[in-house]
Amino acid sequence: MSTTLPPTGPPLPTAWAADPYANALRTGRGPLFLRRADGWLLPLDVERWCADADAADLSALRRCEGPVVDIGCGPGRLVAALAAHGHRALGIDVSEAAVAHTRRLGGSALRRSVFDQLPDEGRWGTALLLDGNLGIGGDPGALLRRTAALLAPGGLLLAETAPEDVDERVQVRLDDGREPTVPGPPFPWARLGRPALLRYARLHGWRPTDQWEADGRPFVTLRLDRTVRTTSQSADSVNSAAVIRSQFPRNLSGDIPAAGS
Repeated sequence: MSTTLPPTGPPLPTAWAADPYANALRTGRGPLFLRRADGWLLPLDVERWCADADAADLSALRRCEGPVVDIGCGPGRLVAALAAHGHRALGIDVSEAAVAHTRRLGGSALRRSVFDQLPDEGRWGTALLLDGNLGIGGDPGALLRRTAALLAPGGLLLAETAPEDVDERVQVRLDDGREPTVPGPPFPWARLGRPALLRYARLHGWRPTDQWEADGRPFVTLRLDRTVRTTSQSADSVNSAAVIRSQFPRNLSGDIPAAGS
């Protein structure tokens, strides 16, 4: 049963629903950047996102527990990898092109913001925030609180952080590097290194359980405190989620192939 809740975060950003992001997903390649007001560019790894799940991705997917919600699923390689091995997974993304691409790969996806009402709130076993998606909404605390509302008590968050020690909240625009540049609308974004994520996590009821690096990409797993209550979870939904979570498989290690296998 889904929990009905009012919007708790930023509205659906139109930038991700329009070109040049949709064009990049259609072609499967960049260049594509997030541009700050001062001109600094953050490259987006479109080619990797549009390829199959790689060894670093699989190092995270093997840690998943129960049904998985992929927040900001992009073109859907992670959802597709989980679905191919018989696991329930749902991708959510604000981009229509991303959702369509995920479905073409055989994954389930909805065009939603994480701050919209979603199916089975309070019942998901694992949430994914990979590929820079800790930046969604530009407010790490709000994103961590919202993610907690989606998970069953004791649920797991798999997050990928920036490789450097950074804690940044900025306004950015999508930029494909072409001239003349036609800037899209600005939207809030955040960049967190591992130390910053761990600071926010402890403030919002998350307990770090694992840290590792694969192919230069830093990952962290966080466990939701079983006693945490969020404003979007009623006592009935929390109790129901706890019962359902007791039926989850502990992990997917026997089903997702090891890197290089």
